[in-house]
Amino acid sequence: MYTKDWVAKWALYSPHKLALNELDTGRTRTYAELNQAANHLATELTQRHRLRPGDRVMVIAEHCLEYVTLFVAAQKTGLVLVPVNYRLAGAEIDYLLQNCEPALLIYEEQFEEKASQLPSLLTVPQVWPLQEVRAICEQGLALPHVPLFVGLEPDEDDPVFILYTSGTTGFPKGALYTHRMLLWNSLNTTMSLEITPQDTTINCMPPFHTGGWNVLVTPFLHRGATVGLLKKFQPERILQLLEQERADIFMGVPTMLKMMLESPAFAAADLSSLRYFIVGGEALPLDVIRTWDRKGIKIRQGFGLTEVGPNLFSLHQDDAIRKIGSIGRPNFYLDIKLIDEQGQTVGPNEVGELCLRGPVVTPGYWRNPEATAQAIPDGWFRTGDLLRQDEEGYLFVMDRIKNMYISGGENVYPAEIERFLLTFPGVSEVAVIGVPDARWGEVGKAFIVTKDITISTEALLAYCAGNLARFKVPRYVELVPELPKNDTGKINKKVLKASL
Repeated sequence: MYTKDWVAKWALYSPHKLALNELDTGRTRTYAELNQAANHLATELTQRHRLRPGDRVMVIAEHCLEYVTLFVAAQKTGLVLVPVNYRLAGAEIDYLLQNCEPALLIYEEQFEEKASQLPSLLTVPQVWPLQEVRAICEQGLALPHVPLFVGLEPDEDDPVFILYTSGTTGFPKGALYTHRMLLWNSLNTTMSLEITPQDTTINCMPPFHTGGWNVLVTPFLHRGATVGLLKKFQPERILQLLEQERADIFMGVPTMLKMMLESPAFAAADLSSLRYFIVGGEALPLDVIRTWDRKGIKIRQGFGLTEVGPNLFSLHQDDAIRKIGSIGRPNFYLDIKLIDEQGQTVGPNEVGELCLRGPVVTPGYWRNPEATAQAIPDGWFRTGDLLRQDEEGYLFVMDRIKNMYISGGENVYPAEIERFLLTFPGVSEVAVIGVPDARWGEVGKAFIVTKDITISTEALLAYCAGNLARFKVPRYVELVPELPKNDTGKINKKVLKASL
């Protein structure tokens, strides 16, 4: 029978193997220690504090040993972790609190003031500082024997996470992330990335993002490998730790990789232990891929989303240059199709909406049947992403449907224009949006960040005019000192559109 208690198995097979290394503090946990602490925590939560399977545990904290121990306890007990973006305003967190109705709220001490001012806090049956979790874990580790935890094993379709996504309607949606999804995502990941128990990674992705759990942390725990936890991304520190810890794989978003190669520590960093970088979140500029390649680091461009996977596609490192710009091919346990507006499958090199089916697909959104039915109308999850697939089966992201605009009857994909503009010397970052136009319906406006040099907008438009179809050339270009970003480093086009 499939057990959801991964760490208990590794505590039996490899008890002294290092599971977690908290790089900010030097604290560590072997698999035996992690299991012992989690067993005691699971007992305290379910017996002393009377939490039941399906109860939500909302957490406002940065990544740490206790947070991962809570995840392990959730696998054992059937409790549901609800990671919260601690950078949100109080009113935004309060909405999530009202929506998920947690039985327990846990906050890290640095967020105590924010937590204490939540209007709905009085509706939460139990509220703990994270220090309480740490104390329980330390009590468990001090016991002379490994405490046993006996409970009902969660069903594979029970959620282990509720992961809130920023919704286009203005209200976040809680994507249900089940034990089944956890398993099959891990299998997809460990197979495609060839993860072994001897591997080490460093995670600096935030815990409120699916990437902070399900890109490498949970697959590494499933495989019995070692995870280094780092609260914040700092390029010089990451380069130092990748060398010091002899990391095998590292996952980052494009902004991180650009900041690392621009760091004064980049040239001297010895990264020979790394097999490759995993990159996701948005397309990585081609010059960044080439710069890392010259450093000897292969880039595995990936693609995923909170509601599915998130490890869905992967471009093998040997194809990083030959198929530059591609997200690769689908991972093993995943069905895909690209469809047009009539729901018909498109042909090779034609653009269509990506639809996904398989055991890594969410069953839906927490208490939101309307959004669930809209996203999964026929057993296929509609991603809202526009892709094309070449003759060899490699996929290329064209854009989000919501980003596409129509100019003079022609579909325009801003991501295509952005990738092109990044090839202009001195251009660092680009965002293109559609803006209203009396004649053409919509035209493009490009916001551009340069690398400390002067570039004329006329030169940029001339560059576009000589290389892009006329309807793709932006009508407007604005040079800006920086582009607005969300908490995972993606360019926030909502802010740009709101500024018009």
